[in-house]
Amino acid sequence: MSSTTATRAANTPQANAYAAGKLPRNSTLYVLLASWIVTGAVFLVLQLSGATSGFNIVGTVFFGTVLYCVAIYALSYAVEGVRRAKDRLVTALVTAAFVVALLPLISLVFTTVVNGLPAFLTPTFFTESQRNVVGAGGGALHAIMGTLEITGVATIISVPIGLLAAIYLTEYGRGRLSQAITFFVDVMTGIPSIVAGLFAFAFFSLLFQDAGIRFGFGGAIALSVLMIPVVVRSSEEMLKLVPNELREAAYALGVPKWLTILKVVLPTSIAGIVTGIMISISRVIGETAPLLIISGFTASMNYDLFSQRMMTLPVFVYTQYANQGTDTQAYLDRAWAGALTLVLIVMLLNGLARLIAKIFSPKLGR
Repeated sequence: MSSTTATRAANTPQANAYAAGKLPRNSTLYVLLASWIVTGAVFLVLQLSGATSGFNIVGTVFFGTVLYCVAIYALSYAVEGVRRAKDRLVTALVTAAFVVALLPLISLVFTTVVNGLPAFLTPTFFTESQRNVVGAGGGALHAIMGTLEITGVATIISVPIGLLAAIYLTEYGRGRLSQAITFFVDVMTGIPSIVAGLFAFAFFSLLFQDAGIRFGFGGAIALSVLMIPVVVRSSEEMLKLVPNELREAAYALGVPKWLTILKVVLPTSIAGIVTGIMISISRVIGETAPLLIISGFTASMNYDLFSQRMMTLPVFVYTQYANQGTDTQAYLDRAWAGALTLVLIVMLLNGLARLIAKIFSPKLGR
């Protein structure tokens, strides 16, 4: 009976892997997770003992990754030999470099979630504004609606202009006009966001002869100034990736150029174009300076983009942090909750972009 059991154990994939001098499949992932768990347990013990003020997620990930590099090399050296161990060590170092590059993002997300979750989960955060609220309570409904409206209008303005400009540069642009458009797009890509806000404020102040003008549509114009060059550049690169053979095949069938662009070029590159549009939205949805200048801030609901001040989430976070009342913690909690809402919106937009890109990407047969 014991010999049969030993034979079955020897025939398992893991036993065969060790017998062949090779680590089992996915062993690197398991070692990495185990290293993070060990270092996380160490930092948790330090927190409970009072040596640290809170759980250190950055230290856990960093030192866990370092431990992973040492552990995978030692394990591979013992099972697979020195040559394979060196190969796994180099691979582990590349993984460590990638993890270190992600540490700021990990720290940002972790800190935002931990500090913003208490106020984020309150029932009034998504149902009330800050009107007549001077301490705890209230919510960010007015800021969320303002962000959605202003960003939505900015997208409606920017996408057609940016996409048409990209089509012109790729399909029709020749000579000095094309060079001038490319030059100004490059310049607009690098302008500070506050300059876009000052442009919108100065433009509408002169247009309406109102030195104190504040309204949501001006914020949409300021954001569109920042969005258009991103849409142009990303769409242009996607259009350039469409093989010329597809265009030539359509021309050979007698299809006019405008119809070739509409039926061949755009459907082929639609996945990348949508991704670029979502990236441009993510780029501007968190801008504070231009919206603070032209849209202003308010504690009340305002659905009208063309009248009165309109609050947005970035400005909400800034005002809650900068203008704290007597109940300081309540203001800080609302600021963190607003930041968490922004992060979730950006993550949702990126997930939506991936879904749309997958749906509309060309289906390639075998």
